[in-house]
Amino acid sequence: MDRKPAFTTDPGHVTSYARRVAHHVPGLQDLHRMAGLLLAERVPERGRVLVLGAGGGMELRAFAQAYPGWHFDGVDPSPDMIAQAQAIIAEDSDRITFHQGYIEDAPDGPFDGATCLLTLHFLPRAERLRTLRELHRRLRPKAPLIVAHHSFPQAAGQQDLWLRRNAAWLISGGMPEARALAGITTMKERLPVLTPGEDAELLNAAGFLDVQLFYAAFTFKGWAAWA
Repeated sequence: MDRKPAFTTDPGHVTSYARRVAHHVPGLQDLHRMAGLLLAERVPERGRVLVLGAGGGMELRAFAQAYPGWHFDGVDPSPDMIAQAQAIIAEDSDRITFHQGYIEDAPDGPFDGATCLLTLHFLPRAERLRTLRELHRRLRPKAPLIVAHHSFPQAAGQQDLWLRRNAAWLISGGMPEARALAGITTMKERLPVLTPGEDAELLNAAGFLDVQLFYAAFTFKGWAAWA
């Protein structure tokens, strides 16, 4: 599911990955906190949560520290990224089970809630819809799903405008201009980004109800929806 790049399990690389993602995603720690609060509206004190695209472990660490009664199943295709997650959530490892693979490798549940953060923008529309349907199938009725990823207008001129804004954000945070601008081409070539309207429609098509936008930060958007 998650196409995140793999790194070694050296602690320095773990720190580097966390710093790099935090630099790219505005308000990343706040996104994790908001996601946890939205889950907590429905997830019981001893609930079970599915985290799809769990490599790196940052959202798992945030959820585990804030909700000590929850148990988690984390799914990611990269063994290196799973190892990084295990390294930063070691103190809560008794409440977290990892599964290497994609959504079809996740347990059937049923789960009390699920998240898929910074992952779905790697998937073409058909695969994204299939993944959302598989998430829906694994959730209890009315359980929450929290997603966040790149999602911005794709109409003539709008795509470049938002990608330039994303580059400006990175440059303002210290990234060399040439590298940030090169990222525009990379995103165009590698990410099958949908518009916010299309993303919301896919959530509905997968069976989710009451789709609500809760996070918007330049090219990133986040939604809460319920099974």
